Amino acid sequence: MPRFLSEPNHQHGTVAKTAVLLVNLGTPNAPTPQAVRRYLRQFLSDPRVIEVPRAVWLPILYGVILVTRPKKSAQRYARIWSTDGSPLKVHTDRQARLLARELHSEIHSPLAVEYAMRYGEPSIRQMLARLKSEGCERILVVPMYPQYSASTTASVFDEVARYLQQVRSAPEIRLVKSFHDHPAYIGALAALVREHWEKWDRPERLVVSFHGLPQFSVARGDPYHRECQKTARLLAEELQLADDHWQIAFQSRFGRLEWLKPYTASTLAELGRKGVGRVDLICPGFVCDCLETLEEIGIEGKEVFLGAGGKEFHLLPCLNEHEDWIHALAGIAREHLAGWVSERRGMQSARAPAEQGRARSIAPGAEP
Repeated sequence: MPRFLSEPNHQHGTVAKTAVLLVNLGTPNAPTPQAVRRYLRQFLSDPRVIEVPRAVWLPILYGVILVTRPKKSAQRYARIWSTDGSPLKVHTDRQARLLARELHSEIHSPLAVEYAMRYGEPSIRQMLARLKSEGCERILVVPMYPQYSASTTASVFDEVARYLQQVRSAPEIRLVKSFHDHPAYIGALAALVREHWEKWDRPERLVVSFHGLPQFSVARGDPYHRECQKTARLLAEELQLADDHWQIAFQSRFGRLEWLKPYTASTLAELGRKGVGRVDLICPGFVCDCLETLEEIGIEGKEVFLGAGGKEFHLLPCLNEHEDWIHALAGIAREHLAGWVSERRGMQSARAPAEQGRARSIAPGAEP
């Protein structure tokens, strides 16, 4: 068996193309126990996700989790599944299409825009191979995780590296590490919140909820926690919120280990018991609505808050296809495509204000 994948036939005179590949976490193909089991097997087998010795973890995974969890998880997926399919996949596909439209209007060079999933389909390897076969010699990989973590972003980097180990003529690769403090990303979040408040007025409390992470990961140097803190702080500053009008929390805890605190469910219960009438909740770490936002927060979190005495709960949508987010994503992509593509005349001067805003955002440093 050949060590390397076969190379596409080379045609002289072919202009090398550039590509942008958006990568999201992934989703089962259907809300069924069988599909969920396949997805969980791949997801929970990743040593970046579960930092437990294989000899200890794999018997638990195959003997307990993959036996008991798929049915329950499938029921949860069924509660949020749309007629078009998995919300995460639907939104990611739409984001890629809208991003392609925007970049094609601004970039003169041949450019492809696609998406892949770290777990599930289309896979990173499949899409990198496809882009290479289409003549893409430069590929920008954009993990759709605003805040960097070894369990998410680094896992994408790992999979890209595994693909490169299989090819003889490797394409040039650039990887986006994070965009947690990018002014356009913060601006898009703020615009989404303002639009909601224009319709519903301001709540008594805004909860900014991020996916959780085991505490030991932070203790070992993972920057995720401080990047979440900075995103939340910048958003609050953009919205001009007083310190007692917002707070950060962490959701989606798994297992018995201590995770980042405060936990979102506990926070919502406490706010309900304290008599806070209305809570709005936003999930900046997710750029697409998915199980963790629509079901865990939109259904279960709402039940927790109202059950504890709260009166009104609003889950704000993720950025999804919000116009400001697509503009922000295009700006992030252009910054990392610099030197690879040529922009249409007049675009360069229009970028100066955004670049100045980026410098201002970075100036305070990574600490919240």
